Amino acid sequence: MKGRSARKPEKALTPITVYITAFVLGLIGYFSGEIGLASRPHPLHWVAGAAGIFLGYLLGKFIVRKYGDIFGF
Repeated sequence: MKGRSARKPEKALTPITVYITAFVLGLIGYFSGEIGLASRPHPLHWVAGAAGIFLGYLLGKFIVRKYGDIFGF
């Protein structure tokens, strides 16, 4: 079929709910790691923040799958 342009399927965008939950849980993990691990080596609060971001991403995906994009604009 000459003359027709092949349209690529649109990429699904990540909903804002996923970003918000990842950001909030990342902050909670970072600051709780800062407070709770004060006597431990310094980089551990960064690990706690990264774990919070990862868990927030998974929680956000779950929320979107179950309830839809609740913060969608």
